[in-house]
Amino acid sequence: MATTTPATGVRDGSARPGDTTTGGTQMTHRQIMEALSGLLLGMFVAILSSTIVSNALPQIITDLGGGQSAYTWVVTAALLSMTATTPLWGKLADLFSKKLLVQIALIIYVAGSVVAGLSQSTGMLIACRVVQGIGVGGLTALSQIILAAMIAPRERGRYSGYLGATFAVATVGGPLLGGVITDTDWLGWRWCFYVGVPFAIIALFVLQKTLNLPVVKRQVKVDWAGAFFISAAVSLLLIWVTFAGDKYDWMSWQTAVMVLGAIALGGIFVLVESKASEPIIPLRLFRNRTITLASLASLFVGVAMFAGTVFFSQYFQLARNESPTMSGVLTIPMIAGLFVSSTASGMIITKTGKWKAWLVSGGALAAGGLGMLGTIRYDTTYWHIAIFMAVLGLGLGMMMQNLVLCTQNQVDPSDLGAASSVVTFFRSLGGAIGVSALGAVMAHRVTDYVKEGLAELGPKAAGAMGQGGSGGGIPDMDKLPGPIRTVMESAYGHGVGDVFLYSAPFALLAFVVTLFIKEVALKSSSTDAADEKAAETADAKADSKADAKTDAKADK
Repeated sequence: MATTTPATGVRDGSARPGDTTTGGTQMTHRQIMEALSGLLLGMFVAILSSTIVSNALPQIITDLGGGQSAYTWVVTAALLSMTATTPLWGKLADLFSKKLLVQIALIIYVAGSVVAGLSQSTGMLIACRVVQGIGVGGLTALSQIILAAMIAPRERGRYSGYLGATFAVATVGGPLLGGVITDTDWLGWRWCFYVGVPFAIIALFVLQKTLNLPVVKRQVKVDWAGAFFISAAVSLLLIWVTFAGDKYDWMSWQTAVMVLGAIALGGIFVLVESKASEPIIPLRLFRNRTITLASLASLFVGVAMFAGTVFFSQYFQLARNESPTMSGVLTIPMIAGLFVSSTASGMIITKTGKWKAWLVSGGALAAGGLGMLGTIRYDTTYWHIAIFMAVLGLGLGMMMQNLVLCTQNQVDPSDLGAASSVVTFFRSLGGAIGVSALGAVMAHRVTDYVKEGLAELGPKAAGAMGQGGSGGGIPDMDKLPGPIRTVMESAYGHGVGDVFLYSAPFALLAFVVTLFIKEVALKSSSTDAADEKAAETADAKADSKADAKTDAKADK
């Protein structure tokens, strides 16, 4: 019968083969799964909030009177706040109760979601998405950190596969659910923000009952200055990428001010971190080659991952005239690939302790999938697109969780939260920069393709285009005359294809980076690193004593 150990706060159980430890106390598979259930539910809520709006966004932006820039920022705002706060959540997890932190993250998410559903303008919606992103940043970072705190590295691959599977289910379920809600007259798109609230509340209660981790209480000083400067640097960079080429030229004084400002803020951040007693991103972590390379690979993977989840909805709805619901259904091949590869790789890594082959293969598949998707147009045969999406999904599933896994295997328990959040931070940063930059590129490419198509139709096309009521925002295809509608569909199909083509080199860079990561087999227990160091110290002392005895005999 399970009991609670006061010293650790972790429930005890009879040790069996395959059991893992935390705080020196054995946890059975059942106890781990009970604690993991609330964590997975929280993770599901986090991913659901990011994906459920993807197929609803064209309708949301149309109803709120926004354009392509607002479309991009509804996504980017959540990514930005998630990116900026992830290192802070990770550092707090090293200092305070992980259970309390994940519950706070859920409450923040619920508050942002409820108000987002009441939005009356794109500005209000974007502000609410910032709040949502703060909560989601905590949920995604803390899920990995708590998993690592409960489970030994060797067993972690198996349970990381569950996180990957949850990610896949939420990713495919989100667009489908969002599409159904948007297409249902008596619900409407506002319920896309409300629907995650019950899941979050259930997760709160489940975590309260099942998650018990040791809390190390000590006097700390939170690095608020570091959090501010990293947030300011990333925000300024994203604002520049979003508006360059639209509000001002790429080569302009505004570009110079923003780029130099972002670099200066980044430099100040590094300076602050080097002097902080409790930095949110300990710079010493980057002395470890694996952490540095895994962070760099995650940056490039983030571009590929979010490009796939954000721009498919525009492709299927605007280039192929599908409903929001069908847009979700048509992306299933990508999610199926992600689901299969994340779960399979996690199980095999647990058995073998080897992970590098999965990273390298994932990088190659992701680059190949994006390259093939770069060839799509509005009239491309769907089964071709399905194969391309499946290849991309297989690649992403092999990389996402395993980049965090190989990092966690390289650090001391005291740095587990910071190291995990660093990798997640760079993945989110890549996604935020990728969505902003690729959204701006797509807007420009679509405009160019529309101009080319209208020029071929003749001078009467401009007048007919005005009657279609596009107004420079997201067009309502049903209101456009036949020939002009074909021009618009072709423009969006070609524009999204260009986005994927421009994403492919980033996935290729991730592949190249993973080649240089040195594989260290996963440890079979959380204390292996300490045991290895103790053994090395003991061996050194023994050698020293032996040498001393030899010298003494020689002297005699």
